[in-house]
Amino acid sequence: MIAKLKGTAHRLKTGEAIIDVAGVGYAVSMPIDAWEKVKDGAECTLWISTYVREDRLELFGFLDEGSKNLFELLISQSGIGPKMGLELCAVPRELLLQATQQNDPKLLSTVKGIGTKKAEKILIELKTMIEKEPQIFGQYSGTRVKEDAFDQDAIDALTTLGYDTSTILNALKRLPADLGSTEERVAAALRAL
Repeated sequence: MIAKLKGTAHRLKTGEAIIDVAGVGYAVSMPIDAWEKVKDGAECTLWISTYVREDRLELFGFLDEGSKNLFELLISQSGIGPKMGLELCAVPRELLLQATQQNDPKLLSTVKGIGTKKAEKILIELKTMIEKEPQIFGQYSGTRVKEDAFDQDAIDALTTLGYDTSTILNALKRLPADLGSTEERVAAALRAL
């Protein structure tokens, strides 16, 4: 099993890269936020989750071990495959904690492929994960997330405009804290996208 790769990254289409390790290229799929941080032609180190099924062998790469562990816990749940696992790993940890603390499935239902019922099930699984393995959430575990850490109206507006959830959440995360209204946050996020 491949657990870690260190080599030169060659970015392909969004979320995919080839990691060249001593002349051998490994095709790796990554969450969108990790893919954006990996520079084309630069050396990188990725924690790898090897996904083996009778009809395929895939490698999924993460910038830290906590993200890899979260991914593996998520795909071990029924109804969550690797693609949805990657989408959920791209969601900022603060949002996952906010969703569990507020018991709000709507926050998770903005992720592509997750409806309300599945979001409710994932919330239950996330609560269990937070209790059993708080290190997955690193610096955010044990802290209370601000109620307005993520503006659901801004997320909904940007989703309607066709942006994917992980891109939206990462753009909103980088916005200055002094933006007071949803309109200001949406406008600033659009300028950043």
